[in-house]
Amino acid sequence: MLNFDALLPILVYGTALAVVFAGYAYRRRRRAERARQTLLQSTESGYTEPITLHPVVNPNRCLGSGACVAACPTGDVLAVIGGQASLINPTHCIGHGRCQEACPTEAITLAIGSETRGVDIPVLGPGFETNVPGVFVAGELGGMGLIRNAIEQGRKAIESIPKLDRAGEGEVLDVLIVGAGPAGLGASLAAMDRGLRFATLEQDTLGGSIVHHPRGQLVVTDSVDIPRVGTVNFGETSKESLLEFWERVRRDTGLVIHERERVEAIEPLETGFLVRSARRQYETGSVILAVGRRGTPRRLDVSGEEESTQVVYRLVDAAQHAGKRVLVVGGGDSALESAVSVSEQPGTNVVLSYRGGIFQRPRPATRQKLEQAAARGDVEIVLNSTVAEIERDSVTLETPTGRRRLECDVVIVCAGGVLPNDFLRSVGVEIETKFGTPLA
Repeated sequence: MLNFDALLPILVYGTALAVVFAGYAYRRRRRAERARQTLLQSTESGYTEPITLHPVVNPNRCLGSGACVAACPTGDVLAVIGGQASLINPTHCIGHGRCQEACPTEAITLAIGSETRGVDIPVLGPGFETNVPGVFVAGELGGMGLIRNAIEQGRKAIESIPKLDRAGEGEVLDVLIVGAGPAGLGASLAAMDRGLRFATLEQDTLGGSIVHHPRGQLVVTDSVDIPRVGTVNFGETSKESLLEFWERVRRDTGLVIHERERVEAIEPLETGFLVRSARRQYETGSVILAVGRRGTPRRLDVSGEEESTQVVYRLVDAAQHAGKRVLVVGGGDSALESAVSVSEQPGTNVVLSYRGGIFQRPRPATRQKLEQAAARGDVEIVLNSTVAEIERDSVTLETPTGRRRLECDVVIVCAGGVLPNDFLRSVGVEIETKFGTPLA
């Protein structure tokens, strides 16, 4: 005879468990459907190319745990669809790599470039040493643009630098560090920590490529261990705050940076290298190249550009363009942010010209700000257009409907930079093109 009193708790707990599982399954289906819609929108909009280091999922290893989704600081790059992790918002990825760390089955590798968009990076071995013994590459130039990763690479490169026996060698350095962005600063502080004899050269000013970001732009970074400083939790910070932090570090540690000193040549010696800058020459046992990928600003190569005094290649302060007619050229984050920042100044008239039909590279938040500015009438967007000619007070655009002349006081060119590949090859460094190749 059935004992209903004994069965009652089982029925109650069983029913509760069934409700929990049903709710979980329902939420999982809803999340998967939203992810499919996001993936469809990204594909239809052409936002399919990652702009930096990004995850690649091995379907044979992925169990669909969702650990990678939860670990992503951006929040909407990955999703579980059909029991497998998928990249649904490639352009949102900022290369943290937390997804790889969180994956319980090691199903994720980090790659740079894609099957259709190759990225040139130096061939690097253990400790970020190039094929030229004694020459190292750290940071953005090696494919690691994220601040945390760049600092870590700079520190690890220093660990491979031997301390020379300098008896009778005069002013020979253990290492010369080229660049004072995050990678160069990480390397410099690590060199101080290890008591190495070093010099740090920067063709611009402290901060490297961060200096070129528009005023007030948020710089997404993360907590990081910095030599001689300790663990710092940056979170999401502004360009100005980050530069102020580096200034405090320079002051507190006594770090010396030779600013506005551009390296012109690196020549091999029997032991080490002779590095020539515009000011002097250095003899060193090793070199760390911690320069950015931007290199020399990319020019338009059009009539009137060289002679014009109104053409600039980065936005320093939007306020200086108040009341002016401004043309911004480019389709990346820097171009869109520059256009929005200038449009917020009183009396400005802003036109954004881009050669493509859609903006593929900018981050979603940046695109949204531009769309809002365009909806307000603050920025006019001219897609599929190129600059044909620059005159003293006007610019001519080539558009699908013919040539268009704009009255213009300032042209801000945000077309990226020429990679320092020729310089690297002159040193003997091998370069390879990554088409979605996992980084070692």
